[in-house]
Amino acid sequence: MNPVQRILAWVFGAVFLGLSVVVSIETLARKLFNFSIQGADELGGYALAVGSVIAFSLALVGRNHIRVDVFHERFPKRVQAVLNVVSYFLLAAFAVLIAFVAFKVVSDTMAYGSTAPTPWQTPLIWPQSVWYAGLVVFALVTIAYAARAAWLLFQGRIDTVNRDFQPKSAKEEVKEELDDFAQRSGSGVAVSPASAGPSAARTTREAA
Repeated sequence: MNPVQRILAWVFGAVFLGLSVVVSIETLARKLFNFSIQGADELGGYALAVGSVIAFSLALVGRNHIRVDVFHERFPKRVQAVLNVVSYFLLAAFAVLIAFVAFKVVSDTMAYGSTAPTPWQTPLIWPQSVWYAGLVVFALVTIAYAARAAWLLFQGRIDTVNRDFQPKSAKEEVKEELDDFAQRSGSGVAVSPASAGPSAARTTREAA
């Protein structure tokens, strides 16, 4: 996991850890004191929105977005590279479209001074601004990745394009799981899927 992924993962985890604390307090307060802070559901919605946009960028950096690649690896390397570049340009276009639509939502919220229909009556511009910022970051990151993929293809660096932008293979996913398990267990020894064998791959998938 590179530093960018680690930071995004920590932020993502912190958002939902904070939400779990609020939900726990809400549950205990209702059970023991017949009292409610009346905001857990609202905060849950905000956490889901913010966590989603963080996950978009986190999945992009880690090459974890799902692609239908049944025939991808059967094509020649150059065709694979072209398809990888096209997929990132399509993703970038989609991310820009989402950011554009979200801007209209945020603009309407600001114009009307909209508030949440909850006891807190939170000004929606606050959570929506964070949500929109995450979408903009996702759009910028996808544009940067698409531009880099196109530049590498233009230079004829087919192997680099396929290494950095193709969907993760099963071997890569198993290796990541094994390396992560080794790091958590404190052994510090990376295990390759080839040396681990099929049984380790099955064990890793079952553990996941």
